[in-house]
Amino acid sequence: MGFQSRTLLLCGAIAGPLFTLIYLAEGATRADYDPLRHPVSSLALGERGWLQILNFLLAAALTMAFAVGVHRSSQRSAWGPLLIGLWATGLLGAGIFVADPIGGYPLGTPDRLPQPTTHGVLHDYLSLAGFIALTAACFVSARSGPPLWRLCCGLSALGFATAMVVSSVTFGQAGDQGDLAGLFQRIAITIAWSWQALLAFRFLRQGQHGGAERAVLHA
Repeated sequence: MGFQSRTLLLCGAIAGPLFTLIYLAEGATRADYDPLRHPVSSLALGERGWLQILNFLLAAALTMAFAVGVHRSSQRSAWGPLLIGLWATGLLGAGIFVADPIGGYPLGTPDRLPQPTTHGVLHDYLSLAGFIALTAACFVSARSGPPLWRLCCGLSALGFATAMVVSSVTFGQAGDQGDLAGLFQRIAITIAWSWQALLAFRFLRQGQHGGAERAVLHA
């Protein structure tokens, strides 16, 4: 495996930790922002919102580079790289189109806007498309490799989808459920980035062994 391919794969490994570090730091320093209640996307609102926007765009660029690296390293099918590219596109859309206020953040806004904005709707739908693509990529990856890897991919897909659905349903609700919506979203995000990093390291390890078993993702 060449230096360029390894670099592209490493982009996939570092995208998640970098994205997580930035949103955790931002969430911890924002007044009136509650990580357990508010979504990561809400950090794109307010005076320092450009930092989270940049975070989305950087994660999208790194993940798109990773998709290219997966394409170069996988021999049998384009489905895996394509789905990862769509996941990156969802991240890009989440950065370009800022989410609507939700859960009372920023301070003075309602739990939900009476009428969603165009950019808020685009943010939600593009993010959803990315989430679906990532879930599908996990399932596609689960079709090959040793049993432990297949189990990891399947559980990642189910865990990510379940946590994301729970968070999406509970955001903006009153009571205990709404107060934990942000936690469920962070669980989902952590699962997603962890799976992407594991996939990157799997390809890198296979590349060190002369390219044996290179087709991890195939339909």
